[in-house]
Parts: sequence; C-alpha cells; structure tokens
Amino acid sequence: MKITIHTLLRLTIFVVSVSILFFSGCNGKSSVDPSKEFSLEVPSNFPAPVFTFSDTPITEEGFELGRLLFYEPRLSSTGAIACGTCHRQTFAFADHGHDVSHGVHDRLGSRNAPAIQNLAFQPEFFWDGGVNHIELIPLNAIQNTQEMDESLANILTKLNNNPTYKQKFKEVFNTDSITSQLVFRAMAQFTGMLISSNSRYDHYVRGENNVQLTDTEKAGLQLFQQKCATCHATDLFTDHSYRNNGLDETPADHGRELITNNASDRGKFKVPSLRNVERTSPYMHDGRFTTLEEVLNHYTSGVKRSATLDAALISGDAVGIPLTATEQSNLIAFLRTLTDNTFVTDKRFIDPLGTSNQN
Repeated sequence: MKITIHTLLRLTIFVVSVSILFFSGCNGKSSVDPSKEFSLEVPSNFPAPVFTFSDTPITEEGFELGRLLFYEPRLSSTGAIACGTCHRQTFAFADHGHDVSHGVHDRLGSRNAPAIQNLAFQPEFFWDGGVNHIELIPLNAIQNTQEMDESLANILTKLNNNPTYKQKFKEVFNTDSITSQLVFRAMAQFTGMLISSNSRYDHYVRGENNVQLTDTEKAGLQLFQQKCATCHATDLFTDHSYRNNGLDETPADHGRELITNNASDRGKFKVPSLRNVERTSPYMHDGRFTTLEEVLNHYTSGVKRSATLDAALISGDAVGIPLTATEQSNLIAFLRTLTDNTFVTDKRFIDPLGTSNQN
C-alpha cells in the first residue's frame, strides 16, 4: 500500500492527539486566577462555539504566550518560518499573494494556507478536515516537510533551553517543564481569540451604530441568500461541509478522500468562510483564482462535471450557478461588506517579535 505524506502526517497527528489526551487526564485542569481570565465572547449573530476552553481557560498571560509562539520562527527547522509567516493579520491571517504556502528553504506546499479566524466555532480544520481539535492545528504545519519541517523533540529542546520561554510557561502553567501539550494549549489560547465579527454586515444585521447597506449591497445579500447560502451558511458563512465545486474533471488533489479513504469524497474540500474574503486572495484550495470576479466566473461558466460534483451545482443538463454581469457585481458589493477592518488591525494580534511582514 502506498503511504502518502498526507497520510503519514494524519497518522502522526492521531498519535500525538492520543498522547495529549492521556497526559491531559494526568495533569487535570489548570489552576487559573479568575481575575486574569479572558472572556471568549460569542457575537449575538454567531452559533455557539465548538471549543469553549472550559478545561483550560484563556488568560492574559496564556494569550500572550500563544501569540509569541504563533510568531516564533524557531518553531521551524531553519528558524525562518513561523505560523505568522503564512497567516498574516493584514489579510485576515491568510497567505495573500501565494497560490500555495511557501515553507523552509522556499519549498512549495500543495495547498493555499486558509485564513485563520473564528476557529473556536469550527468542528474540523484544514481543507480536508484532517484535524478536529483546535490545539492540534499547528502540528500539521510544524511537521510538514514542505512547511516548517521540524520535530516536536527539537522544538521542546529549543524552548526548554530558552530562559524567557521557561519563565513564561512557568507563569501560565505553573510548571518547570515545557511539553508539547502545553505548547499547543498556549497557541490555542491565541488562535481561539481570533474572532472576526465586526464587519459592516455584522453591524447591519445586529442593528448597531445605525449601519445600513446600500441598495446594491442589499441586492447582493438577497442574491447570496438565494444562490450561495446553501454552502456558505449562517453568519459564519460556511456550513463546515466538504464539497466538490467543479474545479476539475479529474481532481489532482483528492481532498477529503485522503482522510476518509472514501472515493465518494474525491475532490471535495471544506467550504471556506467568506468572512474577510475581499482580503484573503488567492482563492480555492490551490489558490488558482486571484480575484472575486474570477471566482464568480468559475461558478457561472467554468464548473466541470465529475463523479463527485456537488448536487447544488447541477440542474438537469446544466452545471454551475447562472449569474448575470449585474448579479455578479451586486454579489461582490455584498461580499465586501464582510470585511472586518477592526480584526485586521487589532493591536492584540500583531507580531510582538517583528518577524512577519504585516503590510
């Protein structure tokens, strides 16, 4: 049987997740000063979060440690690539300008790095859903040879030999030994707080600050609800499902099938959230489209038939979503109301090390 890099990574993640759960049971809940807890605030137009951090409450010190680790290039084998390298705040923590991620030694990954936002509300992560716990998200990038190409053993050696990190982990977790479990818990405290919920659309639907949409934007919203909300559902703008949206007749990347080993999942990828979509180009799992206009042109006239093409894109002998030029323009006007300028400029989320390019 051929073992692919994707399969090896997922097997590794499974083993580590089991280990983390084992040691979690041994350590029990963290002792946290309630006065230092950060509140995970749920926007009124959002569904309930999947991860509530009830076992490991988010604290100010934990959040700051997680932020430091998120931007720490020493988590890579070369000391040059951090999580924040491919997930830049200015672009809603997406990898703007690269069709696929660029890792150590400028190696090219196989997929576009998705935006990191509202992770606490998602049951699964990555384009193929290969990880189902927020604390394990960094593991895939760290061990991937095309991305950070580092081992957990080396990372723990680096951190345990660093007096600054030793002190910070002591302050957060009251321990003298830095473990992989604690590294991932700290990082989750930061990424779990990356909540984007203050776009013009949010203020409009919540009736805040007397924000109104233009007639064009309202027309785009109505059209979106009619033709797009089947997949991009709720105010998270994703139903968390996996779908083949007709990019290729024969998908080169098997997508969700790599996780389920089910041929019916071939070419299916997670429906991405459309929040901040104006800032998160390029689009699709392989970054093949650079503009929203190209995306809508695909759905209008570029959808390819295949055995697993999503039923929502099939109507008799026709495939795709028919859209006139005016409808496309209205849709794009609405999608731009999903841009959350507060989120992409929030000083709580900036790089404290100054190692990533935020421009």
